[in-house]
Amino acid sequence: MDFSRGRPGDEEGGPGPGLPGGLLWEQVCGPGGLEAGDPAALGLGLLCEEPFLLSEPWSRPWGHLSFHLAPQIEPPSHHFSPEERALLYEEALYTILHRLGQPEPNHVKEASELLRYLQEAFHMGPEEHQQLLQKVQKLEKPIFCLKATVKQAKGILGKDVSGFSDPYCLLGIEQGVGAPGGSPGSRHRQKAVVRHTIPEEQTHRTQVITQTLNPVWEETFILEFEDISNSSFHLDMWDLDTVESVRQKLGELTDLHGLRRIFKEARKDKGQDDFLGNVVLRLQDLRCQEDQWYPLEPCTETYPDRGQCHLQFQLIHKRRATAASRSQPSYTVHLHLLQQLVSHEVTQHQAGSTSWDGSLSPQAATILFLHATQKDLSDFHQSMAQWLAYSRLYQSLEFPSSCLLHPITSIEYQWIQGRLKAEQQEELAASFRNLLAYGLSLIRRFRSVFPLSVPDSPARLQSLLRVLVQMCKMKAFRELCPDSAPLPRLVTEALRTGTVEWFHLKQQHHQPMVQGMLQAGKALLSLVQDIIGDLHQCQRTWNKIFQNALKVNLFSMAFLELQWLVAKRVQDHTAAVAGSPVSPEVGESLFQLYVSLKELCQLGPVPAERDGVLALDGFHRWFQPAVPSWLQKTYSVALARVQRAVQMDELVPLGELTKHSTSAVDLSTCFAQISHTARQLDWPDPEEAFMITVKFVEDTCRLALVYCSLIKARARELSAGQKDQGQAANMLCVVVNDMEQLRLVIGKLPTQLAWEALEQRVGAVLEQGQLQNTLYAQLQGALAGLGHEIRTGVRTLAEQLEVGIAKHIQKLVSVKESVLPEDAILPLMKFLEVKLCYMNTNLVQENFNSLLTLLWTHTLTVLVEVAASQRSCPLASSRLKIALQNLEICFYAEGCGLPPEALHTATFQALQKDLELQAASSRELIQKYFCSRIQQQAAAASEELGAVTVKVSYRASEQKLRVELLSASSLLPLDSNGSSDPFVQLTLEPRHEFPELAPRETQKHKKDLHPLFDETFEFLVPAEPCRKDGACLLLTVLDHDTLGADDLEGEAFLPLRSVPGLTGTEEPGEVPQTRLPLTYPALNGRPEPQGRGCEASGAGPGPALGVQGKGSL
Repeated sequence: MDFSRGRPGDEEGGPGPGLPGGLLWEQVCGPGGLEAGDPAALGLGLLCEEPFLLSEPWSRPWGHLSFHLAPQIEPPSHHFSPEERALLYEEALYTILHRLGQPEPNHVKEASELLRYLQEAFHMGPEEHQQLLQKVQKLEKPIFCLKATVKQAKGILGKDVSGFSDPYCLLGIEQGVGAPGGSPGSRHRQKAVVRHTIPEEQTHRTQVITQTLNPVWEETFILEFEDISNSSFHLDMWDLDTVESVRQKLGELTDLHGLRRIFKEARKDKGQDDFLGNVVLRLQDLRCQEDQWYPLEPCTETYPDRGQCHLQFQLIHKRRATAASRSQPSYTVHLHLLQQLVSHEVTQHQAGSTSWDGSLSPQAATILFLHATQKDLSDFHQSMAQWLAYSRLYQSLEFPSSCLLHPITSIEYQWIQGRLKAEQQEELAASFRNLLAYGLSLIRRFRSVFPLSVPDSPARLQSLLRVLVQMCKMKAFRELCPDSAPLPRLVTEALRTGTVEWFHLKQQHHQPMVQGMLQAGKALLSLVQDIIGDLHQCQRTWNKIFQNALKVNLFSMAFLELQWLVAKRVQDHTAAVAGSPVSPEVGESLFQLYVSLKELCQLGPVPAERDGVLALDGFHRWFQPAVPSWLQKTYSVALARVQRAVQMDELVPLGELTKHSTSAVDLSTCFAQISHTARQLDWPDPEEAFMITVKFVEDTCRLALVYCSLIKARARELSAGQKDQGQAANMLCVVVNDMEQLRLVIGKLPTQLAWEALEQRVGAVLEQGQLQNTLYAQLQGALAGLGHEIRTGVRTLAEQLEVGIAKHIQKLVSVKESVLPEDAILPLMKFLEVKLCYMNTNLVQENFNSLLTLLWTHTLTVLVEVAASQRSCPLASSRLKIALQNLEICFYAEGCGLPPEALHTATFQALQKDLELQAASSRELIQKYFCSRIQQQAAAASEELGAVTVKVSYRASEQKLRVELLSASSLLPLDSNGSSDPFVQLTLEPRHEFPELAPRETQKHKKDLHPLFDETFEFLVPAEPCRKDGACLLLTVLDHDTLGADDLEGEAFLPLRSVPGLTGTEEPGEVPQTRLPLTYPALNGRPEPQGRGCEASGAGPGPALGVQGKGSL
């Protein structure tokens, strides 16, 4: 982001000041900068307590809104005049030429490199550089000084009787003597004391710290010297010795060492101080600044470890000969130099398309360090100068605002208001106000200054807010700018003003070139869409930044401001449109505007969370006159699309899996668009929303029926010249599939139009059941019409196949008797296989199932008719039976066809039984008869006719069936005397399985309804026929009559396969008793209707049969 490009009046190649937009800096600050409480602060009154006025009056429910489209903010320039630049360049040259001390790590050592850097930083030509360099070289040298601070000492010798010392230091600079450390006499020179080597007027003395081994002085001395190469720093530490009596010293005595010190002092002169150690350093070995612990060197080897002394050194200048140093304070000169070099650093990074990260180059760091050190600037003043320079440059150059955090922290850490002069305090306060004003101007225009198209914009805005927050928290800021309003309030006002400014700029941008309703509507629509996009950005990105930094809800504020501005303009536009006829283009523009406003309102807070009424509440009423035209256009567009889709449809499937044609797809899309339009409209008024939904459903159903007519007409048109009937069938399949697809789409209307939600909304407005009676009635009517069309199409396809099916079934029964039934049905099955595979390929599953249902019903009807006509022919019945079995398998198709419940209709079951009987032989019929009687016996639970009790077993080793007939009970009285003469006839059935076994009879019991027979019968019979289906022991209970036929009391059937000895390989043990209720056969002699086989063979005794038919067939 380069704010300086293209600004007129900037120097060529130099960075240009200022950011686009905003107020002129002079209007904000004035020539002398901003004052606390100045209403011009921020150009918008953001620093003052009173709200500022609008350039035009607006009235809103929530009060005043400050807005003023103003010219551009012009921050103070960081450039110097040629005269100022020359003086500053002279000062920098002087600093380099009179450099003192060893270089710091990472600093530049070579003066030539520093001079080249200065020449670039000041944009000096070679000639001008040489002239100024020669001028500086002729200037008088400064007075070189060593600023020495004696901080403290630790671990020194205790010279007094008490074990402590009273230390003080003597220090000074010895000049004109060879430097110690290299010559043979260096050791002797190092032990020389200050008072012997340095004149007394050049010797400095610290305070005396009494009775300690770890003294703290914190005293600073300025020591002048002429030549650093032959000057040495000397410091001697002494123990002050005062005259005391022996008695006083003995009172201080604590140990034997103290006694030894008393004897030693007795030998020396009274009042002579004791030497504790010294420090001797060559000045040329020192760096510009030193802060170290130095060991105290002894004069003798008696006590080599004499402790350490903490010293700080700084090599400084006095009486610098430059014009800047003579005319301006050191702090001001350093500030200007810093500003110039940092400006150069930033522009160098910009030239390389990189952003400056706040780190100075080694050359700039070296020059600034040397200058601050030589000028003896305190750390606080250096931090203040850095703050002033950076804060000014930030307003005109591009570099990260995070670079301002370090000087803020340094000033806060070292802040003491009293150390600044009045003009410095005012300068610092002005810098705070200026940066705050500038920062708020950036925040006001954050949408253009920090565009999201630049990836690091959010981070840059976050950094700026962090700087402003930290600055406003400073003690210095609170003391120097006490009248400043709280930062969150200032930022809120700036954001509100910036939002309104942005709105008006966007409104100007979208102003149409040609005036007209359509152009005005499009311009307003574009404006609303820009506002929606801006609110989305605020919601997703910017609001989180302001919320985290200042607890300011940007999104809510922006939404409230913008929705009010939008509401006024939309209301004016719709009122103007309502006064004239609405063209389709204007109606479309209004609809898009309505949809955009709905989206805008959805971004705002829900009604329960609002503080008051929004300007956009009830905006739908402004569009109410346009709703009929929207609905009519929706239907017209859909109808035209349907007609065009059908006209272009060739009635061929889209693919193997998609069996409908292109028009069905277009129709689905068309209906989806109608549903989408309905969801977009989503009319807020419940009653009107219901009427609109009714209109949408009515139009959709009408379109469906229109489509059916059009697609059938298209099929007739395409098949008119077709000679291939198969092609016509293909088209008919596609038409049916298209209608089925349409039915599926129509069935989704309740979901797509949200009928359930609509029903909840209109529940309090409409009468109960009105929605069901209206919407669902329309839908069911449309579905019924589609269903009829589909069934008609499927019926047409089925009729084409029914003729072939009937023909093959007729041929089936007329084939020669020599042809096997399995071969006789092959033509029918092949015909069905080909036709059904074809239909399955061309029809969707729903329609194919409908076709199968029709064909199955028709096939069963044909089979019933043929079976009735061929009842006298067992061979035909057998073929029809096999055909029915294969047809069932064919139509089931392994679960892919009709389900079993659809196949096994009443007609199918009756036909199946009838064919089974007609195709069966006499013996099969007899076997079926006895199977049914055994089932009837198993189901019998009542003993109304009486019961018999038997024990039956089978011995396989003897092949004998043993029957023990025990008794009968509860027999019916069949004689006129109220009693009976019962006996039991035993036979093994069916007779054709046991032809050699004659029936057996028990003894006859006179007048006994509960006879005890207790008789045993044995039948010699192999096991194999006993295990067959229908094999049973028939027990026929009869009433003996002397003059007439015996009367039937009842029958009981015992299945032989369940007899012990026949169910397994082991011989039976204890045989259980079996009680069998007596039953009657059916009135027609059969337990259920059988076929002609039973009648032909006379099977099944009836209750009126005489003795001739007892218990036998």
